[in-house]
Parts: sequence; C-alpha cells; structure tokens
Amino acid sequence: MRKKLLAALAITVATTLSAAGCGGSGAAADGTSIKVVYWQHLDQNDHKQQKFLTSMKKSFEKAHPGKTIEIVPVTASENDYYTKIQLMMRSPSTAPDLVYEDTALINSDIASGYLKPLDAYVAKWADWDKFAAAAKTAVSSPDDGKTYGVPDDTDTRGIWYNQKLLAKAGIKTPWQPESWQDILDVARTVKKKLPGVTPMNLYTGQAGGEQSTMQGFEMLLYGTEGAGSSLYDAKSKKWITGSQGFKDALTFVHTVYSEDLGLPKSTALGANAGTEVGTKLLPEGKLALDIDGSWMANNWLETGPRPWPEWTKTMASAAMPTQNGQAPGKVSMSGGWAWSIPAKAKNPDLAWQFTKAIKNRAHSTQWNIIESTTAVRTDVAADPKYLEATPTNKFFTGLVKYTHFRPALPKYPQVSNAITKAMESVTTGQSSVEEAAKTYDQDLATAVGSDSTAKGTR
Repeated sequence: MRKKLLAALAITVATTLSAAGCGGSGAAADGTSIKVVYWQHLDQNDHKQQKFLTSMKKSFEKAHPGKTIEIVPVTASENDYYTKIQLMMRSPSTAPDLVYEDTALINSDIASGYLKPLDAYVAKWADWDKFAAAAKTAVSSPDDGKTYGVPDDTDTRGIWYNQKLLAKAGIKTPWQPESWQDILDVARTVKKKLPGVTPMNLYTGQAGGEQSTMQGFEMLLYGTEGAGSSLYDAKSKKWITGSQGFKDALTFVHTVYSEDLGLPKSTALGANAGTEVGTKLLPEGKLALDIDGSWMANNWLETGPRPWPEWTKTMASAAMPTQNGQAPGKVSMSGGWAWSIPAKAKNPDLAWQFTKAIKNRAHSTQWNIIESTTAVRTDVAADPKYLEATPTNKFFTGLVKYTHFRPALPKYPQVSNAITKAMESVTTGQSSVEEAAKTYDQDLATAVGSDSTAKGTR
C-alpha cells in the first residue's frame, strides 16, 4: 500500500510542479534563479505566506538585477506536504533550492540525506547570534551537530475560550483551569446549559497529523507526572512505552468524545477540523473551549480567511494546566518551521542570499506580525511593535517558559502516526484505552526497534 501511495504522490508532485511551471530541470544551474517551495494550507483563503514571499521576491529581485526567485506553493494536507517535499528532494530534476521544513521533521530529512548543512553560511552571518538557542537546536542534527535550517518561527499552545459563552453558562471569567478536571467540569457545564454549543475542541485522529499529535495529545502527555510524561528519554536514548501518563492522556481523549464534549466525530476526524474551528465555530459563537495554538488569531485579522473584528472582546486565553495542578502548574508545546536548502539544490548560494534577506530583523518582525507566530529572533521577541501587534502575542510568548519540544529525531514522524492511530481508536470507541496503549507500544517497537524502547514508570 505504501509503495502505491508514494507512486501516486510522485505523480501528483510531478503534475503539480509541471502545472506551476517548474517541472523538468527546475531552476537554472547558472546561479541566476532559485525555486522556493512552501506549504499552502488547504484553506484557499489563507494566502498570507504567498503574499509575503511574493513581496520578498520583488524586493530581492530589485536589489539583485538578473536574479529570479520562483515561489512554488504546494497545496496539500500537512502530512501530504511532508511526503511531497521529500519526493521532490530525492531528484535533482525536482529538488527545490529552498524548502519550508517543519522542525520536527527536519532530522528525518537530514537522515535521508535530503538537506545541505549550512554551517559554512551561518558562520559568516552576524545575525545568527540573534536566534534563540532552542530554535537553533531544533534545526541541528543530534548526530553530527551541524545546522540544517534557519528557524522561521515558533509557537506555543494554550486554551482559547469564548468568555461570553462561559459567562452565559455561569462560569466566572477570566478563567484559568488548575487541572484537567477543571476543563472537563467547564465543558460539561457548557453542554448542560448551552444547547447547540460545542463545549470544547480537542484535535484527534490520523487525518489531523501533527495537529492531533501536538495540540490534542502532547499537550496532555507532557502535563502528566514522572518518567512517563514524555515520549522519549534523552538520557537513556529510549522511546517510552507502557507509561501511565500515556494512558491518562488517552483517557482524557476518550472522555471528551464518549461524553460528546467535543466536535462531532465526523468533523473531528476529518482533515479540515482546524479550518472548521478557526473560521466557523469560534467566530459564530458555537464553540466554547479550544485547545490550540498561538496562531489562531490569524483567522480573524483583517487579512485572515475569516475577519472577525469582535474577537478581541469575545475570545480570551488560558494556559493549559498540568494534569493535577502539579508543578510547574502549566504546560505548553512548541514547534515551528524553518528554511532549509536541499542537498540537491542547483543554486544553494543564491538560496542562502534569499534566506538571509527574508530572515533579517525587519522582515522577521514583519512575518511574525503577519502570521501571529512566536518570534525566534531575540531582538524581534523584545520589540514592542511585535508584542503589541496582536493582543495575545504577549500572553503566548509568556508560555515559552513552560513549553516542551517534540523529540527532533528521524523516527518521530512514525511515532506521531502511531499516536494519532491510538487517538482515533479511542475517539471512535473501536478500542479501549488499554487496548489502544498496547497497540501503540507494538507500533512504536516496530517503528523504532524494540531495543530502542524502555518501559516508563508513573
């Protein structure tokens, strides 16, 4: 099945590239042009990155006469985007010169030999000292220590809530839950008192990909206690199996969907759940709580897919609590994206010049404001223009001290798939929590090798 899928995707990629006018030999090898590939969300109304990159293309070409930047969007679901860019990078005929990479997947592409180390470039770039250490770690290989990308942005996650709906349900605002139980109690109250309102959104299932894994599962898992409160033990270099924390996180997922506290399963398990939440349910006042990312306000800005001027008076944010309120009391997850140069890029030097241009301080500030993402440059993170651009920027930037990062290892994508499979099985009721956890352990051992796993404790 996987061979058939890859073959089908290869055809899709070839067709996409041809339609975009960048098939065949791709960018010229004479150093005069580059091909820049990025992910275009399935929501066709969201063209912020395309507009930003187009403006960067124009300014760069004006400053560098004779140079051409070709901007190539790949419209796909998140998981399909990963597969498509990997297929592109395998061949010199389709390899981009610059590619947008999820930092959690970057080590998988490093291990596959798809990316070019950038150490010789960053060593001569004064701005590199302005990038946060954690962001640099996310684009570095744990094996050779080399740098394979320039961080573009990061993010944090918390709980968005409709303060008007909560007040209507008799819940005092501002609201800050102290435990998972507090979240469930509010969701149950909303269900009882506000018919027609979905109490909460918790992303789940395989179609959601990393959306399900990070917002839906890891926000729970990393808030549990003990050795089982993560996916990977860096000290022993083992992936964790059989932990109570994993089962507790699955139990929360099961509770939400077995009690009909979440989205209808047909929506929750679809690839467009995020779009439904951000552009319909929240603006229309049909969803009370949403465990989601710092970027959600992008949907409601004047430039977003669903302008909603009233959002600043309607929506508020709370930190995700740890399971039982244990120290440090709050939890968040951070991911982020980066710009990488493929190993088979025809014009890496020009790609690097363009990278420096789009990631200088002025353009980084501009992009972080447009996308409402958490800055990776320390000078941008302290800039009042950035902090005041969106009312929630300061709040979500403040969650960085509570945040966790996914294991940036080549096997992570397979681990993530196993997590979403377990989530989906308890969401649908196909498996009990115990059964789903056991299947995950088996899938994990298959993905990483049984010698690379260790049983977790509490």
